[in-house]
This record gives sequence, C-alpha cells and structure tokens, in this order.
Amino acid sequence: MKPISHSKTSLASVKLALAASFVLLPASVQAATHAELESEIAALKQQLQQLASTVNKNRVEVVNLQQTPKRKGKKNSKTFGSDPRNFRLGNTNFSIGGMLKMDFNFSDYSDGSNAAKPIGEDLFVPATIPVGGQSGDMKFHTSAKNSRFHIVSMTKLKQGHLKTFLEYDFLASDQGNERVSNSYSPRVRHAFLEWNIDGKNSLLAGQNWSTFTNMKVKAETLVLLGPAGLNMIRQEQLRYTRKLKGGNFQLAVENPSSTLYGGTENPYDDNSLPDIIVRYNGFSADFDYTLVAMTRELKYEQAGNSEKEQGYALNFSGKYKIGRDDLRFNFNYGNALGRYMGLNSFRAGAIDGNGNIDLINQWGVTLAYRHFWNQKWRSNLAISATSADNPNFVGARTPSDYQSLNANLLYQAAPKFTIGGEYLYASKELENRGNVLADDKGRMNRLQLSMKYAF
Repeated sequence: MKPISHSKTSLASVKLALAASFVLLPASVQAATHAELESEIAALKQQLQQLASTVNKNRVEVVNLQQTPKRKGKKNSKTFGSDPRNFRLGNTNFSIGGMLKMDFNFSDYSDGSNAAKPIGEDLFVPATIPVGGQSGDMKFHTSAKNSRFHIVSMTKLKQGHLKTFLEYDFLASDQGNERVSNSYSPRVRHAFLEWNIDGKNSLLAGQNWSTFTNMKVKAETLVLLGPAGLNMIRQEQLRYTRKLKGGNFQLAVENPSSTLYGGTENPYDDNSLPDIIVRYNGFSADFDYTLVAMTRELKYEQAGNSEKEQGYALNFSGKYKIGRDDLRFNFNYGNALGRYMGLNSFRAGAIDGNGNIDLINQWGVTLAYRHFWNQKWRSNLAISATSADNPNFVGARTPSDYQSLNANLLYQAAPKFTIGGEYLYASKELENRGNVLADDKGRMNRLQLSMKYAF
C-alpha cells in the first residue's frame, strides 16, 4: 500500500472505502458462519485503525496563500493616526494639509472706485475703505491667494513630545500681476515649535496667533479677516501654558511694535521691552470663555528724541453652544490696543507738539451667531463696531469709528468641500474736528462667492 502524503484524506472517506470493499466480498465469505463473520469484522476494524493512524501521521496543514500572515510584536502606531497622508522619518511623524480657496468679489464703494490694492481687494481691511472720493462703478475681483499649505511634525522625546508647525499662503505679495501669469510669492503664515513637557506644562516658541487672540470665537465668514472689530494678529512669541482643572493659564512675551500718529515712521521698532500677555481659558460643556490682560510699551526714537509710555489692553471673549448652533462674542478695551484690534484700524497713540506720547482709549465689540438649517446648509450673522477716543490735536482724516455686518449662506457639498455666498457691509468714519471735510464717512458693499476644499 502506498503511503498517504500531502492529501486531505479523512477518516470518513477511509470508512466508506472499507464498507464498499466489504459489500464486494466473495460469496464464500458471505456464506460463512456467524463466528467467522465476527472474526472478519474484527480484522477489518484493526486495519481501519492502522489506516487512520497512517492518515493522521501524514496529514499536512493547508495554508491560504491569499491571507497575509499577522505580524507579531508591538503595533507601530502613528501619532497622527492611520491617515495615508501621514508618514514617518526616523522617530518623527509628519502630517501634511492645507486648503484650496477661490474667491469671487463684487465690491461697491460710496467714496471711491476701489480699496487699496492688493490687500484691500483680496481681504477685508477696514482701514482701506476709501473716504472722500468720487463713487465709481462696481469692481469685480478674483483671488486664489488665500490657498495655503502646512506640514506638521510630532517627535516623541525622553520627556514629553515636540510638535512643529510650518504654514505658507500667498497673500500680501508684491510679486506677480494679473496681466499674464498671476504668480505670487509664498509667505510664512505660521512657524512655531511646541514642547509638551509632561501633559500639564508646555512651551511654545515661534510665530503663531498672539496670546491676545482667541481664534475659537472668530465668526465663520467667507471674507477673510472680518469683522471690523476682529482681534486677530500673528507674531513671534514665547508662551508658557499650564493646564488647570476646567481650563488653562498662559503667560507670553511677544514681539513689540509701536504704531503712533504724528511720527515719521509707521511702525516704530524702538521698543526696549516685549509685549507681556496673561490669559486664562475656561471650559465647560456648553460655554468656553477667555480672559486676557496685556501690558506693552509704546516707544519711538527720532531726531535725537526718545519717548515711551506703558499701556494696557483687556479682552473678554467666548462661545456658547445652543444645540448645534452657537453664539460668539468678543470685547476689547484699553489704551494700547492699536494694532491688536481690527488689523491696526487705529494706532495706539499720538505724538503731541512737545514730543510726548498720548495713548488713545479704544474699544471694540463683535457678536456672531451660527445656525445650522440642516446637515448640509448653515448660515452666519456677525455685527461689529469699534471706536477710538482720539486726542483733539490729531488730523481731520484720523479714523474714529468702524462698523461691519456679515451675513452668509454656506453649503457643505462634501465633508471638506464648502461652497457659499456672503454679503458684507462696512463703514469707516473720520475724526473731522471742525468739520473741515465735506465728506467724512465711507461705505463698502461687497458680495463674495467662494469655493473651498480643505485637505
């Protein structure tokens, strides 16, 4: 008998074969006595046991070659999850992302043909609203310069982990034109590293949103940098964060810069001290809020003269969730707000006839409401106003007040693909002491259509 090898012969098939052979036994065996039949059966059972033993001894395990064998050992999980866009180099994990955004603007000005180019057309900068000119026709402008790209890294250290963030966009570029190629230079938007020391303490160094800025309460507008009272500034800083029960505490020193009326430079870069900012972030189920206090030096040097003043600014902002909807607010006040509010709509102080710095009290408030109509459609409404109590010696064309209103309708075509339209109304009013100007208020109406895909 041939040995059985490399087969899936089962015990049941062997029994079947033996049973068939018994049926085909010769007639002499079938006619045997009962004792002889029992003897034959016993012999057949012994052969069956021997065959079964041989089958089990020669059985070969069948492997499914289409199934990938499982790897043993610890899973190599990535800091950023299993997204295929993420990759690893050495002991550092990387993630890439950004967005592509296309804007189509129709702008109409009461006192001029257009805002200051290019920044006033690409963005909403309240200070660029023209005042005192002749009204022109509506202007159409398009831009893809708000598109951006970033790369994030995360490295595990012996103590904590290190995160880096580098982001570029193409706004405020002097390179390129609209005649042929529309080629514009990339610029650094964010560039910082953050060391998470032990889960409670962290240290950030680099260019990021100022600690005075609370981006969580920014209204969701298609118009970048709105509304008028927006508290939104990026700059170099060193920031310490300590997690607390129900919130966190932050202390930062940030890059100084002095914007003053009546000087020969704007801004002055003569500061001896950094801007110092203290912040507390509180969190709850439906309400997040932020309290910020800042003190900073306003200083200038010119023609052998050097003057400085120490000012302050306060911010209270938050977001309250109402189901899927939310209400956002932002309030600023101080005598050193200046460039920290409304994209430097006002300067922080003025140089008087004796060369002294007169700090200017300013305030700004913004309210925004976001409403979800359904899973695909949502709207945002934001109103904002700012004002400055200018000294009586400033020029007639010094701005004193700004207002804005944003209203939009957004369609979420896909999880990261948004299409929408927005109406923006904004105004700028000048000081005009003595009514020396025939026209001291300019208005802008803008309709913006946008398509944005985040990746």
